[in-house]
Amino acid sequence: MFRLNDLILLIVIFSSMVGGILLPAWASVFRPYPVYLMMLFLFLSFLSISMGDIRNTLRHHAPTLIWLSLLKLILVPVVVFLIFKAVYPSYAVAALLLTGISTGVVAPFISTLVHANAHLVLVMVVISSLLVPFTLPALVEVLLGRTIEISLTGMMRTLCMVIFLPILAMETLRRVAPAVLESIHRRRYPISLIIFAIINLGVFSGYSDFFFQNPATIFEAACVAMALGGMYLLLGMAVLWKAPVEDRLASVIILGNMNNVLVIVLASEFFGPLEPTVAAMYMFPFFGLILPLRGYSRIAKPRGPSQTA
Repeated sequence: MFRLNDLILLIVIFSSMVGGILLPAWASVFRPYPVYLMMLFLFLSFLSISMGDIRNTLRHHAPTLIWLSLLKLILVPVVVFLIFKAVYPSYAVAALLLTGISTGVVAPFISTLVHANAHLVLVMVVISSLLVPFTLPALVEVLLGRTIEISLTGMMRTLCMVIFLPILAMETLRRVAPAVLESIHRRRYPISLIIFAIINLGVFSGYSDFFFQNPATIFEAACVAMALGGMYLLLGMAVLWKAPVEDRLASVIILGNMNNVLVIVLASEFFGPLEPTVAAMYMFPFFGLILPLRGYSRIAKPRGPSQTA
């Protein structure tokens, strides 16, 4: 059911996680680069999607986009927070932060691997990234009675840089050097593997000491992260159950492949060690969701041997 490329992807992802933990001094050199790597990911995601595709998605999927935005940024975070508040209160804040953050810039790439509606995912990356500086602090204040002192201007500047600079670079190259874009497109998969590895090495090197000093907490946080991944999978399928298969897959990716690296940054600054630890452990279901989504894609919509990711 799964191709060799799928196996290579999973080996690179999880071996780089382990490498960051076991070789923190060496891997720590990659810690300053997640923002720039996210920009590169979005650039790679835009390679096979034109601005016309995005405009058509906005025009033809407006009700779906409004519904998904409401779910992603308000309804699902509140529901997940209340569930954890009732059954596992010590992890309720971590669940709220992960669920309420924007869809990650890696999500469009993942959508191409599982044959999801990449246009829908890409537009939701833009929408959720622009709205989350307002929605997440509001949720924290209402549900926790706390105010996150975030510079909205600074956060918007960072998010706009991450999103719009790759678009500008891609459109510029498309006009002045299309051969360069074609060359990059042919090498997109190995480039993406390298980026995945560098991000994981940098993120997990920062938690190496915590892994060895608090193994029980790490295991507990990993279980919570896996439970969240399962919830996003079920919710994503349910909210667009009558939609085409590609849209259902996109819904899961929009909910489940969030910007957990940004959660690590925010949680480290405004909360205790538990919240960024859960965000780091979410790397496992973040990539692990690829397996059930690809399997569901193959079962729900069989493809011929010539159709590849």
